[in-house]
Amino acid sequence: MRFGKLALTQSQKRSAEESDLVRRLDIFLMTFGCISQVIKYLDQQNINNAYVSGMKEDLQLNGNELNYFTTYFNVAYCIMLIPSQIIMTYVRPSYWLSGLEIIWGLMTGLIAISKSARDVYILRVFLGLCESSAWPGMMTLLMHWYTPTELAKRMGFYHSCQALGYMMSGALQVAILNTLHERSGLAGWRWLFVINGVMTVVVGMLGFFMLPDLPNRPNPRAFWFKEGHARLAMERLERHGRAEPKKMSLAAVKRTFTSWVGYTIPLLYIATVVGSYGYQYFNLFLKALKNPDGTPTWTTTQVNALPIAGGSINVVFVWIWAILSDLFQTRWHLILAQALIGLIPAIAMSIWTSHPDTTSIATAYASYFISYLCLGTSPLIMSWLSDLLPQDPESRTLIVGISVSGFYAVSAWSQVLIWPAVEAPYYKHAWQSCIAMWILVIVVTCSLQYIDIKWLLPKREEFKVAVLEGTKVPDNEPEDTTVDVFAEVSDTAKKRAAIERAQQV
Repeated sequence: MRFGKLALTQSQKRSAEESDLVRRLDIFLMTFGCISQVIKYLDQQNINNAYVSGMKEDLQLNGNELNYFTTYFNVAYCIMLIPSQIIMTYVRPSYWLSGLEIIWGLMTGLIAISKSARDVYILRVFLGLCESSAWPGMMTLLMHWYTPTELAKRMGFYHSCQALGYMMSGALQVAILNTLHERSGLAGWRWLFVINGVMTVVVGMLGFFMLPDLPNRPNPRAFWFKEGHARLAMERLERHGRAEPKKMSLAAVKRTFTSWVGYTIPLLYIATVVGSYGYQYFNLFLKALKNPDGTPTWTTTQVNALPIAGGSINVVFVWIWAILSDLFQTRWHLILAQALIGLIPAIAMSIWTSHPDTTSIATAYASYFISYLCLGTSPLIMSWLSDLLPQDPESRTLIVGISVSGFYAVSAWSQVLIWPAVEAPYYKHAWQSCIAMWILVIVVTCSLQYIDIKWLLPKREEFKVAVLEGTKVPDNEPEDTTVDVFAEVSDTAKKRAAIERAQQV
């Protein structure tokens, strides 16, 4: 993609029927995905808010239990993530994603009756197993339904719902502490899990009707999906040189692990998420601060409320990065820009944690808020993946799973070692590791762009030409709308050869 060429000038004007399809996808698919993402992040973030709102004292958590809550969740999440992506190519997403969301809602509610750290460990394992389907599953569905000029905006909007969940978790905890604390004998932090659990189950049930499944296998329960929409969705795939979704095969697994993209995208994703992870500990930073007389600088309510401002910055800038990405049809330039911004707080906090007595506390506050500016890399990386491999949806599905599971595999041990709660807020090596990760992001991004221009782009162009020529109807022959045009393309030797060459990347 060439930077500076506006998407508005290169995309064809949508027909009324296509506009109707996109509008319905936005109303139903995106609405379910965004609400589910808010709920998912509420369920993940509430453990931190509960910890600083009475859970630590009630369950007598005096060590690194908070880190282990995250570790048990991450290990389970990592184990199930790739299998979940593979299963979703065989089981309808409306069954798989919705069913797992209902189960994790039940697990969230059970944390409210936990009596010890051991109870929480067990429930966090089940949460990790079930929640592993949500984010990568939705990202994969978005790749199937939206075109390159539509995709990053939708991914960005969906991804920004993490920040909305982060903000709502703090706001919800504040509201619960002020209204429900000790109601019916339950502490405020326990009510947080009860309410989150109920919300999750309700949203999961809606997914059976709101998810459209796949363009070539639409959901028969999706009342909003018209009969002609499936044909139109397939035509949109062809027009943009994209292959239809297929079940995972051993050949697809082999292609993934013998391609450049199968390694560079996961490495890039892991480095960006690990490099930006410091913002997650803003509330521990606030909780650890003391006045000269030894009293806390911030109240429990303020510790939960102040990160909401950072979450607002996150939401706005995720949208900005995504809109710019689709508008200029570039991903890698904006990933580099965020890496350069991310270096600023990482360097500043490395100085502050090493010399807190001689470095202004304002440096730390400013660094935490600046960290929220560079949290929009994930939608751009996944949009870039969709651009790089439009001809291989199976590999894309697997690479999304590998990327996210790779991060959780790293996070399972790195959070305990790099961000131990007992060191907060003066972490010894955490911010220095962020510097290293952002430098790695810059190197990998530039390398992948070179690989794309040198090897991947010619294969994409060859595949797109084969698709367009294979589906072209002669002027003297009427088009048979009852025939699956994509199946016709599959019958041509030219397209088969193009697929084989394009997929050997």
